[in-house]
Amino acid sequence: MINIFLFLAIVFFFTFVIGKLLEKIRIPWIFAALLLGVLLSIYSPFSSITSSPTFTFLAQLGMYFLLFIIGFEINLKKMKKKRNFLIKATFFIIFLEAIFGSIVIYFVFQTTWFIAFLVALSFATVGEAILIPILDEFKIINTRLGQAIIGIGTLDDVIEIMTLISVVILIGSRIQTPFNLGLIIGSLFVLFALTVGLTKLKKQGIKFKFKNIETLFLFVVFVFFLFLGIGIYGEIAPLAALLAGIGLRTFIPEKRLKLIENEVKTICYGFFAPLFFLWVGASMNMTYLVTYPLIIILIASVSIAAKLLGSYVVGKREFGKKKSILLGIGLSVRFSTSIIVIKILFDSGLISVGLYSVIIASSLVFTFIIPILFSNLLVRWKISKIKE
Repeated sequence: MINIFLFLAIVFFFTFVIGKLLEKIRIPWIFAALLLGVLLSIYSPFSSITSSPTFTFLAQLGMYFLLFIIGFEINLKKMKKKRNFLIKATFFIIFLEAIFGSIVIYFVFQTTWFIAFLVALSFATVGEAILIPILDEFKIINTRLGQAIIGIGTLDDVIEIMTLISVVILIGSRIQTPFNLGLIIGSLFVLFALTVGLTKLKKQGIKFKFKNIETLFLFVVFVFFLFLGIGIYGEIAPLAALLAGIGLRTFIPEKRLKLIENEVKTICYGFFAPLFFLWVGASMNMTYLVTYPLIIILIASVSIAAKLLGSYVVGKREFGKKKSILLGIGLSVRFSTSIIVIKILFDSGLISVGLYSVIIASSLVFTFIIPILFSNLLVRWKISKIKE
C-alpha cells in the first residue's frame, strides 16, 4: 500500500515531466497536475489518499494560496479608475447568463422560476483561481484585460454571498444546513474591517521595518491564516484569502513587495497549487458525462454563449473584439464557491439529482476545457505581447 509521501513524489514527478511537454504547446505546466487528476478520476489506485482529510486540506490550501495571489496582484488604483466599468460588466455579464440559464433549467428540469434562477445565478459565477496561473504565465495579470478578469472574478464573490444569504433567508427551515446567517455577516464585517485597516496603515507599514525576508514571510503567513480562520466561521474562506492578499499588498513597503511576492508564488506554485489542480481533476465523475451528454452540451453552450455575448457587449469599446472575446472565455472558467448553493438546494430536495449532476458535470467540463482554450487563443492572437 503506497503512502502519501510516495504518492506526492509521483504527483510532482508527473507534473514536472508532463508539464515540460505541455509548455511546448504553450499550455502552463501546472495543468499537468489537472491532467493527472482527470486520469485518476477514471481509475485511481490511490483513492484512499486523494479522498483523505490530509490531502483535501493540502489541496484546499492550494486554492486559498491561488486566491491570495489574485488579491496580491490586484492593483486597487487601476481598479478604482475602472470601477464603474467593472461593476457594470460584472452585473451585466453574470445576470445575463443567469437569465438565459434559468430559462433552460426551468423548461428542461421543470423547477420553479425562483429555484431555476438561483441555480443559474450560482452557476454563472467565476472560478478565478483556475485562471490565475495562465494570467501569470503570459504576464498579463497587470494588463487591462488581466485586471478586468480578476476584478470581475472578485466582484462576483459578492453575488455568490448574496445568493447564499438569499437561499438561507428565503428557503429557511426547509434546508438542513449548517450555515449561520449571523456568522456570515459577522465574518464579512470583520474581514472587510481588517482589509480596510491594513490599507489605511500604509505609512505605518513603511515604518514597520522587516530586517529580513524570513520575518516578513512569517508576517504574511500570519495575516493569511488569520483571514482564513475568520472566513471559515462564515463559510467564506475563499473571499477571505482574496482580501488577505489585497490588504497585504497595500500594507507591505514597495521595496519588499516584489521579494515577498516571489516567495509566496514559490510556495504556492511549487507545492500547493499542483495538489489543488490534481484535486480538481480527480473530483470529476465521468458517469455524469456519459449519462447526460446532450443536456450538458446544452447547458454549457447556453452558458458560454451568454458569457461571450455579455463580455462582447460591455467590453468591445474597452478592449476591442479579440480581447472582449477572451474576457468572455476567461470568465467562463468554473470551480467556484458557488457550488455551495447547489449543494444546499440538492440536500434540501429542492433540485433533482439529474439537475445537480448536470451542473457539477458542466462545471468540471468548463474547468478542464476553458484554460486550454484561453491559453491557445492568447498565443494565437499574441495578446501577451501587447504592451499596455
